Amino acid sequence: MDKELYEMIFKRKSFHLFRNIGNEHLTENELKDIEKVFSKLKPLVEDIKVKIKIIKKESVLRGQEYCILFYSEKKDNYLQNIGYLGEQLDLYLVSKNIGTLWFGIGKPDEQELNGLDFVIMIAIAKVDSANKFRKDMYKSKRKELSEIWTGGNFLDIANIVRFAPSACNTQPWKVEVNNKEIKVYRYRKDGKRGIMPKDKVTYYNQIDIGIFLCFLELCLEHNSINYKRELYTEENHEQEKNLTAIYHI
Repeated sequence: MDKELYEMIFKRKSFHLFRNIGNEHLTENELKDIEKVFSKLKPLVEDIKVKIKIIKKESVLRGQEYCILFYSEKKDNYLQNIGYLGEQLDLYLVSKNIGTLWFGIGKPDEQELNGLDFVIMIAIAKVDSANKFRKDMYKSKRKELSEIWTGGNFLDIANIVRFAPSACNTQPWKVEVNNKEIKVYRYRKDGKRGIMPKDKVTYYNQIDIGIFLCFLELCLEHNSINYKRELYTEENHEQEKNLTAIYHI
């Protein structure tokens, strides 16, 4: 992945209402660049067809200028793949001072595009200053490291990846490590889910775990740690703990 994306981890934040972002606007060239960049991003799963569509609505719900709609072929791990791809795009947008919000409750008019199904959208708007992005990531509210990370290895990486965004800040991941392996699980437990309907938690948390893998791999690559990823398919989405990936170091 693009090494510049790692630095954007510390800058990104979710613009929930896009307030006080100035009066700059996205240009046609910037919108074209977004489409070009997306086509070059590294997928989690190579053989899943995906597309994006950028739309601007007259009715703006949260102050965004545009929404990036993600469409995908439905195959094993397609939701994880969208999270992984979408987070790379998210971090790219941050590098261009474009504010973002993973907008899970957004529903487009077009539920299908070229035979691919709508998955999720990211709301975006131009921000007039880099100073309006996050200044100190470590002040963000996240689970304690001991809740998500078992083992004493790679703790410097753990203290970064735990700040990955997730739907309603559910942080649906648990990691088990030793000096040779990093095992990542999607962890599902009844509890905080914010405005998410109960029947949508598993859906969005599969996207979330793809976002988490993106953060994890950016950190591994930044630290020059070679790895081989082994990706797993969930057999029962509703069980509490599903193995998502093993990273062999």
